[in-house]
Amino acid sequence: MTKHICGGLAALVVLAGAARAEGAAPARDLFKEAPWSISAGVGAALFEGDQLMKNGPVLSLKLGYDLSPRWTLEGGLDLLPYLPGRSFTDGSPQKQNEFGSAWAVRPSLDVLMHLRNTQNPRFDPFLAAGAGLVLSDKYLGYGTVTPFGQLGGGLFYHFNDEWALRGDYRAAIVADDEDTELNHYLTVGVNYRFGATPPARVVLTQAGDLDSDRDGLTDKEEREIGTDPFNPDSDGDGLTDGEEVHGVLQNGKLIKTNPLNPDTDGDGLTDGAEIKVYHTDPTNPDTDAGGVSDGHEVLEDSTNPLDPKDDLMKYTLLLEFDYDKAIIRSGDLGKLDIITKVLKRDPGATAKVEGHADKRPRSTHEYNQALSERRAKAVVDYLINVGGVKADRLTQKGWSFDKPVVENTTEENMQKNRRVEVYIKPTGTVQHDRTGTDNPGAPAAPAVTSAATPEPAAPAAPEKPATPKPEPGIK
Repeated sequence: MTKHICGGLAALVVLAGAARAEGAAPARDLFKEAPWSISAGVGAALFEGDQLMKNGPVLSLKLGYDLSPRWTLEGGLDLLPYLPGRSFTDGSPQKQNEFGSAWAVRPSLDVLMHLRNTQNPRFDPFLAAGAGLVLSDKYLGYGTVTPFGQLGGGLFYHFNDEWALRGDYRAAIVADDEDTELNHYLTVGVNYRFGATPPARVVLTQAGDLDSDRDGLTDKEEREIGTDPFNPDSDGDGLTDGEEVHGVLQNGKLIKTNPLNPDTDGDGLTDGAEIKVYHTDPTNPDTDAGGVSDGHEVLEDSTNPLDPKDDLMKYTLLLEFDYDKAIIRSGDLGKLDIITKVLKRDPGATAKVEGHADKRPRSTHEYNQALSERRAKAVVDYLINVGGVKADRLTQKGWSFDKPVVENTTEENMQKNRRVEVYIKPTGTVQHDRTGTDNPGAPAAPAVTSAATPEPAAPAAPEKPATPKPEPGIK
């Protein structure tokens, strides 16, 4: 039994670790307009060695109803057409119950929790939990009608809004006359969503103009724009090139995005995810204007990107560091003291400190990752050792140069990207000033700036601290 449990858990981890998906029907709410889907599959039922029946084939049929993009209610009916009997030669009590073969059906009801990713619109892993009955024509060691509970997961691979492949694993717990048994069910199949066919788009073109990929743009237009005339979604963000160029209507607003950039507003969510799954504006990094980007709310904070009230308190610290160092200068301590004051005023609040770096042509991701982590740690250490904030209220993370606020094209822009951000989750019992003296990154309290210096590409030449001109490091 232990072997089966380990194998089942390993399969579940693999499925749940895959990338999560959002679909590709951006102009409408797919989960409200087409909530019903049906799946058919085949697989195997795996039983423990002390049970009366051996492993056998499974035919599976499932009917699902999407309650939301996250939750699905799914009824299932598994047919086990042939379960060969197991032979016992050791005089065990099961021998008296041996049979030639049997068949069974498993009606069940599951709740699926989707783990949709913003980076890939095709992969959609999920976790599942439910219960059901085993109905058999012969005694299987636990009667002919036996309830069971099951846990598991699976993965959809969406070709489009209508069709998908799916794989499922369930670990079913059932009690027989001797003890509790753990049975495993593995199936693969296809999934079809009813009513998901998008409305026909009528494209009027001049004679001889072709739309090879049927995305609403002629091949000539695509060549002028730079998109692929044979790929309806050139940037892979879940929106067709035509939808990005012509725009999609959301909340009464026509939104046009960049068909060559999967994340037009740079907030960490693909344009398709913003339109379809989260209903945010893919041209505005902070749709609810709460102070935190849509991507950070969804991916890091688990807050609602459409509700400004649940946004964390974001503080952007333009701290000046010496070349290849993470030592906070004395002139910047006042900014950290403001963070300390906010946390002390709200003793139940917690904070996440995130370090960032800029990017040079010779910069390496690994080096700048370590650098950004050291910067975050320097701020955390100060808040603990000097500010007196308890360590269990603080977490830290480095982002290397992965999350610039502006392009690294000028010295001024690179200076803006060399920063530390602090996200504070308040308890809600204390009133905070998000725009005034409580916010060291607000316009009312501008950061002190000095001559910008670049991030190091790698720990190359030794520092020259006596040189008055800017070092080839960071400030």
